Amino acid sequence: MTKLDLITKVSAIYPYMSIHNVEKIISIILNSIVNTLKNGGRVELRGFGVFTIRERDKTEGRNPRTGEKVAINAKKVPFFKAGKQLKDLINGNIPYGENSKS
Repeated sequence: MTKLDLITKVSAIYPYMSIHNVEKIISIILNSIVNTLKNGGRVELRGFGVFTIRERDKTEGRNPRTGEKVAINAKKVPFFKAGKQLKDLINGNIPYGENSKS
């Protein structure tokens, strides 16, 4: 699903909202998640999952063509851990749309 698909779907569910307003709302939500992660925070969406930042240490890799050693700098990467309810929905343990006490 792309951002445009999400905007279209939300606009269809809430026809009284303009597509422009839906786009602004979704952009605000996504920007809030990005800014929180950028500042070292954690974003928890109950029933969905948790977004965090993980740090990867400096390591050494290899160029697959030449076999030459290449230094890979330390870096921060976004990480998502799915919540129990999302895992259960994906695995068919509970029907979609049904509330669970997770």
